[in-house]
Amino acid sequence: MSAPDETDPNVTSPLARFHGERPPAPAWFAEAIAHAPERSFVPVEGAKIELLTWGERGKPGLMLLHGGRAHADWFSFIAPFFADDYRVAAISMSGMGRSDWRETYDIAQYGRELIAGATAAGLFEAAVAPVIVGHSFGSRPVLDVAARPNISLRAAVVLDAAISPPDAPEMVFNPPRANWVYPSLPAALQRFRLMPSQPCENVYLLDHIARESLKPVDTEDGREGWTWRFDPFQLHRLPDGVRAKADADLRAARCPLAFVRGDQSRIVQAANLAYTRGVAPEGTVFASLPQAGHHLFLDQPLAVVSTLRTLLAGWAR
Repeated sequence: MSAPDETDPNVTSPLARFHGERPPAPAWFAEAIAHAPERSFVPVEGAKIELLTWGERGKPGLMLLHGGRAHADWFSFIAPFFADDYRVAAISMSGMGRSDWRETYDIAQYGRELIAGATAAGLFEAAVAPVIVGHSFGSRPVLDVAARPNISLRAAVVLDAAISPPDAPEMVFNPPRANWVYPSLPAALQRFRLMPSQPCENVYLLDHIARESLKPVDTEDGREGWTWRFDPFQLHRLPDGVRAKADADLRAARCPLAFVRGDQSRIVQAANLAYTRGVAPEGTVFASLPQAGHHLFLDQPLAVVSTLRTLLAGWAR
């Protein structure tokens, strides 16, 4: 996928034309969202971690982990497709969603949040070990858990993420600043955009995750405003060595792995994909999803469901 046109309002403000109204959505989406999760919080090392669950305890476990500055509801239209056959869970990592913020963040701590959420959801209670899925930044805690010798997993799936070579340039983030406060929910929705930038035809999905990304706050003049739920300083409060840890965790993974990328991804490209293939354990599955960018389950949600079902069926044998 080429670099997006940063003058295109479909990239910079895809919800602006709806003026706070919900875009039209297909029937499958309405049915999925109607299958609402149970919502709770799990205490993990001084922070309350948001937990969403679907399906019955005792069924095989499936944990879904979002990417950076996202939240558990990025999967609330995906999880219901698995709830008949699996006990499904999704957490919001600390500093994101409705989870508490921390003074500092760490990949291993995010791994412990994932384990705590899976345990509270009952994912380890089934006769078979659970499968964990992580998108983008969420792949780092997934690989952390996959490498832990005291955790049994049936498999782990990485959605559109890769390990870059040690000599690749480090990612550079803009200096952090406090989140804007908008005067109304429609005004805030008009400012929502994907990061990294890309267009997305399924604007009803953007609207859904945008609404769950916002919270009401009191402004200085006593009026109600709206702001983003994520901690804007989270990425800058991570220690050095995130890339090196992911590299080591991938090499040490103790369960089957699958990497699924969008074939138009700007994140997973030839160099880091080749490096990942070179260091991944033997037997790791690599797949590509057509007509999908980095946010592949926003671009092709039903294809992602089908891909995950295929992987899960293979690991069931």
